[in-house]
Amino acid sequence: MGRVTERRKVIRIRNGAVSARPDTLVAEEPLEIRLNGKPLAITMRTPGDDFALAAGFLVSEGALGGQGDVQSIVYCAGATHGDGSPADDGAGAPSGPPGSNTYNVVDVRTSPGVVLPDITLERNVYTTSSCGLCGKASLDAVRTTARWPIADAPPLQVDPELLALLPDRLRAAQRVFDRTGGLHAAALFTEDGELLDVREDVGRHNAVDKLVGRALQNGDLPLSRAVLLVSGRASFELAQKAVMAGIPVLAAVSAPSSLAVDLAAETGLTLVGFLRGSSMNVYAGEHRIPLHTPAARG
Repeated sequence: MGRVTERRKVIRIRNGAVSARPDTLVAEEPLEIRLNGKPLAITMRTPGDDFALAAGFLVSEGALGGQGDVQSIVYCAGATHGDGSPADDGAGAPSGPPGSNTYNVVDVRTSPGVVLPDITLERNVYTTSSCGLCGKASLDAVRTTARWPIADAPPLQVDPELLALLPDRLRAAQRVFDRTGGLHAAALFTEDGELLDVREDVGRHNAVDKLVGRALQNGDLPLSRAVLLVSGRASFELAQKAVMAGIPVLAAVSAPSSLAVDLAAETGLTLVGFLRGSSMNVYAGEHRIPLHTPAARG
């Protein structure tokens, strides 16, 4: 099974001095997600938490909403070349004999009676670690009806002072980032700032899927009293994943996209960007962020 990190030789140049040394890199391998035996999507991910990633992805697609929707999640035999020879594992080495398990194919079987939405049945795409949205026919297809409308979520307020503490707490929990410097992270916090879970991946959307998938497996959906923090920017897709999991607050250390702001405004999601130290921008859902404005001068 693929490792989270791998070692590669690197030529290091520092102040004119040249040396050769091994470097630790984050692993990146393809994962094919199948739904009831049918190929649905391929994503480039960091190996690990693959079952949670697949489950979280299907939550964001509207296919799953709880533990009871899942009959089983299993690894399948890997792909082979047309001549029957083993497929390459992405690192120039054979993955094993024909039909062997590469741990890069996951099949999710839904429980009897689960009705799948049309968007899930029609979806068959390739996604990369930097863009999980490729292959969508249109933005309308992405605006999936949420099972747990954010606007109907229980009242929740998060002080700006508390939000300001979360990036450092996330950074302290990024164990693989410390060794590689090449991973995105996503974390779930309580409204009081307690860290519930953190996941890392080469794709920020994968990190969020792993969080949501874990929550589904543990019976914790919807996450109606949680705050989602992501490293990097807040894309439309990440906002969608938050909405589909019933998360009322999404915060990012970098900028949101215009579509992410539009989606947040439409659904009632609280969206915070540029969360750095005591500074932040609130783009939507400011009713959950108590704002202390200075008194007007006479």
